[in-house]
Amino acid sequence: MKHKFAIIGLGIMGRRMLENVMRHPEFEVCGLWDPSAEAVAKTHLILPNAPVAQSAQAAMQDANVVYLACPPGPRKTYALEAAARGQGVFMEKPLGTDNAQSRDLLKQLEKARLPSVVNFTQAASRGFEELSRAMHAGEVGEVLGIDIVVNYPAWPRAWQKEADWLRFRHEGGYTREVISHFLFLAGRFLGPLSVQHALPRYPQDTSLCELDMLARLSTADGRPVTVMGTTGGMQPDRQEVTVRGSRMSYQFREFFQLWRSDGSAWKEAVDWSHEDPRSSALQRQLNEVDLWLRGKPHKLATAQEALAVQELVEAMLLGQPKI
Repeated sequence: MKHKFAIIGLGIMGRRMLENVMRHPEFEVCGLWDPSAEAVAKTHLILPNAPVAQSAQAAMQDANVVYLACPPGPRKTYALEAAARGQGVFMEKPLGTDNAQSRDLLKQLEKARLPSVVNFTQAASRGFEELSRAMHAGEVGEVLGIDIVVNYPAWPRAWQKEADWLRFRHEGGYTREVISHFLFLAGRFLGPLSVQHALPRYPQDTSLCELDMLARLSTADGRPVTVMGTTGGMQPDRQEVTVRGSRMSYQFREFFQLWRSDGSAWKEAVDWSHEDPRSSALQRQLNEVDLWLRGKPHKLATAQEALAVQELVEAMLLGQPKI
């Protein structure tokens, strides 16, 4: 039997997930909801007979798994409602923006029938798989550290502007939205991290999110993760994560491209000539959701991992004095 899939939040991520669920053989869409008439109208362009419900609760009613693509604020409420029904809870990150509230959410979700999972999309990607293989094969050597570089001419980016909350300090910002993905990556490959130093820069309007972010994090054994994020200027978007190895370094670009270097020029480590990387990542992620729902081992990010990332992000946004 196919898993019945409900989506709460039909913004950019919700609609993107909908398109991929429709193409996946193990899922069927059973309920959709968003308070925005515009978001619902755009959803009907994707699926004319979309099963849009009158409320989030009605959309979730018959689901086996509930995907929460709404802003962070209401996410805890919907997650606990789904968990109380015995449904699988598949969330966008972050769990929230209040660490105490998210710790309480995690504590309550641990009592649920299924452990909850979070949509860090790189978790099941081909790039993650190839880097994991190279590390286990000894091709990388010792992992010396990870460097994260993000540059945007403006935030939110043009394609994100319908999600207006992304520009506000309370829930938005690219540290939560983008850098969190790369901190998850760093945690998977290096282990637990702590913030040693963070220097965010904010605009004069205190309601708006960060402009720049400079930070240094570290593992318990001292291996560094450096972060440089900036906005402004005329240049293309830049999103790079370099995993520095003593034998071979690897670099993620734009989330899914993977390059490698042994000291010479960068070379592509994954061939994307026969498939779309974004669609591939979400289809592979849904493969893992299927495994998770069937009680089998999977690669998805756990709620515990998501909380660890959230706590790092919120510490960085507050700023940490140099040690």
